[in-house]
Parts: sequence; structure tokens; C-alpha cells
Amino acid sequence: MILTVAISGYRSLRDLVVPLDRLTVITGANGSGKSSFYRALRLLADVAQGRVIGALAQEGGLDSTLWAGPRSFSRAMKAGEVPIQGSRHREGASLKLGFASEDYGYGIDLGRPRPVPGSIFGRDPEIKAEALWAGERLSRRNLIASRNGPVVSILDAAGARRPVITDLASYESMMTHGADPKDALELLVLRERMRAWRFYDHLRTDRAAPARQPQIGTRTPVLAGDGRDLAAALRTIQEIGDQTRLDAAIADAFPGSTVDLEVRDSYFEVTMTQKGLLRPLRAAELSDGTLRYLLLVVALLSPRPPPLLVLNEPETSLHPSLLAPLARLIRASAQGSQIILVSHAAALVQELKGREGVSCHDLKKDLSETVIDALTPPAWTWPKR
Repeated sequence: MILTVAISGYRSLRDLVVPLDRLTVITGANGSGKSSFYRALRLLADVAQGRVIGALAQEGGLDSTLWAGPRSFSRAMKAGEVPIQGSRHREGASLKLGFASEDYGYGIDLGRPRPVPGSIFGRDPEIKAEALWAGERLSRRNLIASRNGPVVSILDAAGARRPVITDLASYESMMTHGADPKDALELLVLRERMRAWRFYDHLRTDRAAPARQPQIGTRTPVLAGDGRDLAAALRTIQEIGDQTRLDAAIADAFPGSTVDLEVRDSYFEVTMTQKGLLRPLRAAELSDGTLRYLLLVVALLSPRPPPLLVLNEPETSLHPSLLAPLARLIRASAQGSQIILVSHAAALVQELKGREGVSCHDLKKDLSETVIDALTPPAWTWPKR
């Protein structure tokens, strides 16, 4: 289980260290930093996929994502006694992302690139430093692998640190280029674990949504990010997953209703039989809220549960009566996967708040910085450049 997530220098998240539980709810008003927290988690996952530089470029580049305020606030600034002002820092701009789990921790530091004569990629950020360590907090004693500039060093079987890569490009991570089953097994294990993280924030329910149309179906233990393979994923649960839980989740939200699918040639289409109707409704006929709930059920009941599942505002389009069944489903699914839920639906948050194994963090803004009141953050140390 991931115990801590740390984010520094990303948008309004100047310096945020958050403890996690089996189920962690991130809530707050509009503009409090919920979306930034979610996107920072996605950036962290992109490191293991080798996509973090491209993902930052899609957000407008490093400079557009960096915290725009001072590196720290003095007491006088917070009291309004002096104007908000910045100061020079020897390390320059820095965006840092990291997490610590029960066995390993990882941190990455991205900064502005050095000028390269003749290159037109001068806006791509550089990976300045990375570290993989054992346990919850980085120290010299538990460091397993580290990257500083182009050099990647690992702790070998004899307990000595030795370089294994000396020319790693500034845009490549040791997570993708240093993992090795012989010399850096821990790095390989953590990379594959991070690649199994799952994110859902764009489950489409509009009139042209792929889930509303018949789709070619094959065995699908993991629902696609936009939900296009809903019918195939639903059938996979029915055949090799927990159909009892699937049926119960549908009945909890829509009493007397059942879901199935229609197969024509190799094309699958979801159908739903509702109490009082003489024929099943096709996916194209379902309301946005009904279809979204079905998508969430299939995502949460995957026969291949991920180590971490992150849901961003799943309540979109849902009728208030569906929030309690959704909360029960999320809570039950947290027994098989660690879940982070980002939501501003007060009713959904209230259904989960205070339950065993559930932590709730309410984000707020203080001088444009995202903070969590009354939180004593876990101890954290960043890798040094």
C-alpha cells in the first residue's frame, strides 16, 4: 500500500505531503487544487511509462505548470505586513513528485533544461535527480538506486554503490532505462507496479460515446479509460469475475434491473432490462447517469484489480440517489485495490467519511497555495541534485 504522496512546485501545490489509507478521499471547493493533485498523480504514473516529458509538454510545458508564488512564505507575508515577494534559489525551478509505500519509495526532480546549441527542443524539462529507496523516507542508509545528471548508480549485492549508466539522456528516466532483473530488480518491480496503476477521469457518456455503440468484443479484464469496451469488460466479469457482486451493485442502484449484452457477429452491445419495461434498453437509450454508473461498476469490479485505482469526480452526471450505492461499491472495492477518490460531491464524501480504512483530506487555498488544515504531514526527504 502507498503510505505517502509528495508533490512540490506543481501549480498550486507548493509543498504538499499527504498520507494515504486503503481509501483516501480528496475533496474541497472549486479551485482548491483537487484537479492539480489528480494530474500530479498522473504525471507520476507517466514516469514509469516513459511519458512524463510529453505529458508536461501537453500541459503547456514546465514553466506553465510550476508553482507561480514564492518558494516560501514568511510570517510577515502571511500576516500582510510585507508584500509577497520571491527570492533566488540555487537549484532554480523545480517540480518534484514522489511516493512511499510499505516497501519502496521513489522521488523525481524535474527542472529547466541547459541550453543545447542547435536543438529546437530547448523547452523540454530535464530530469535532474531520481531516487529509489527502501521504506518510507529517503536516507543515505536505505538508498537503493539514484540518478544525478546522466549517471545512474545502484547498490549491488556486496553493499557497494556503483554506476550502471553514465550517459542517461536528460529526458529519460532511470525508471525506464535503469530497471534490470539482475542489477536493479527493485527498480523493475516498482516500475511494473506503477505501470499497473489505473486512472478514470474521462468515461464518456455523451451521445457519440463509444460505449453507446456496438463494438468488436474480446476478453477485457480492464475497462478502457474512456469506457469504449464496456460490453466486453462486462461480459468478462460475468465469465471470470465476481458476477454476484456485479448483480448486487446493479440491483443496489436500480432495484429490479439486470444488465446483459447482445452479440451480433463479433459486435457486443450492452443492454439493460428495467422493471416494468417489456424489452431491454440498448446502451444508446440509457441516460448519461445510468451509463456512467454502469461504467464505474465495471471499472471497480475488474477481474484484474490494480494496486492503485484513482477516480476523478466519478459523480459527474449521477443522480443524487446513486451516490450512496456508488459509495458502497467504492468502499467494498478498496478491499482489493487501494483507491484515491477525488470528488466535490458532499453527499458522496459524507457517505465515506469516518469509515474504517478511509481518510478524507479537505483541500483549501491559503495565499493561492493548496493546503490541508489540521494535517501533520509525514516526514519526507527529496533526492538531491
